[in-house]
Amino acid sequence: MSAAVEWVEAWAPADGARRAHDLFVDRFGTEPDGTWSAPGRVNLIGEHTDYNGGLCLPTALPHRAYVALRRRDDDTVRLVSAQEAGRVREVRLADVAPGTVDGWPAYVAGVAWALREAGHVVGGFDVAVDSCVPYGAGLSSSASLEASVAVALDAVFDLGLAGTAEQPDDAGRTTLAAVCVRAENEIAGAPTGGMDQSASLRASAGHALLLDCLDGSVRHVPFDLSAHGLELLVVDTRAEHALVDGQYAARRAACEAAAVRLGVGTLREVAPEALDAALATLADGSAEGDVQVRRVRHVVREIERVEQFVARLDAGDVEAVGPLMDASHASLRDDYEVSCRELDLVVDAARAAGALGARMTGGGFGGSAIALVRADEVDAVASAVADAFAAGGLRAPAFVLAPPAAPAS
Repeated sequence: MSAAVEWVEAWAPADGARRAHDLFVDRFGTEPDGTWSAPGRVNLIGEHTDYNGGLCLPTALPHRAYVALRRRDDDTVRLVSAQEAGRVREVRLADVAPGTVDGWPAYVAGVAWALREAGHVVGGFDVAVDSCVPYGAGLSSSASLEASVAVALDAVFDLGLAGTAEQPDDAGRTTLAAVCVRAENEIAGAPTGGMDQSASLRASAGHALLLDCLDGSVRHVPFDLSAHGLELLVVDTRAEHALVDGQYAARRAACEAAAVRLGVGTLREVAPEALDAALATLADGSAEGDVQVRRVRHVVREIERVEQFVARLDAGDVEAVGPLMDASHASLRDDYEVSCRELDLVVDAARAAGALGARMTGGGFGGSAIALVRADEVDAVASAVADAFAAGGLRAPAFVLAPPAAPAS
């Protein structure tokens, strides 16, 4: 008997907005100024390249965080989340600083703090949050929260950065993305790069976002899976996933140390044809040198894989990206050492069931994997993965379909 397959559906935008609105009215006893939302993200390829000045290729998920927000005339922030049983928290913006706010409110208050630090006039506010982005799945539930708050504060304090849903201001959204990154790094304490926030704020429906993390430029690459009879299947392994436990920071530090030894500002400057020479420089016989060899090899080759992936999309050969996904996973597993039993199991089971390619996505150490699947084989692939988890005595995974969706609005 096959294991049950659990699908996590995205809310209709009107439903998500209603949920946040109703929570706000229930807890604060008044109407919000409005409701805003922002998507989680899934990265097609280009993992752990963002903080190395590289390239990555995320898309926005149809799953979003929704906020209802009302401007206040004082310095107080009151926060409530449906994911926290409606408990109201309170923070004074003047007291917000690194190390002063714990838990999810750090991602909210941190955005207001970072806007102030950037010279924008932002005061207190009441906010209610609800979200259908799977939490702890490596799908940027935190960035979706930050981005939804950022566009909300942009609107109620008339900052003029986000533009409109119909005509988003990319330059202003680039500024908001940087604000969100600073909030996550300094207030929430997670040393992430900028891919997640850029995807949530700057993506576009039906496209992948080619993000150059060296200069912040983007290109919207058509990624219409349905036109090719394909689906992107996301599998939340439900393995514990956290980026603040030191593993992520250790890999970032190893890359930065390697760049110093190689005399470059970022590993983006190491060209593929110069990789062998760079690895020879790092291979000094020490354990640290061996680690740096493997980390650098992954980053340089992963950037190259992003370029190849985009070239195949530009040529309309979508199915041909599958082997690049496979190679990315092998590199993340072996050279970057950020995979785990559950992620490897998803990849192996999906491929065996007919997936064109599969890989872990996100920071790793748990979280999610993705598989490129023919539309008429989605159920079979999902069932195969669920059966593999059941056979391995693992907690049942959850499944998401991820057509490229719209940005924060």
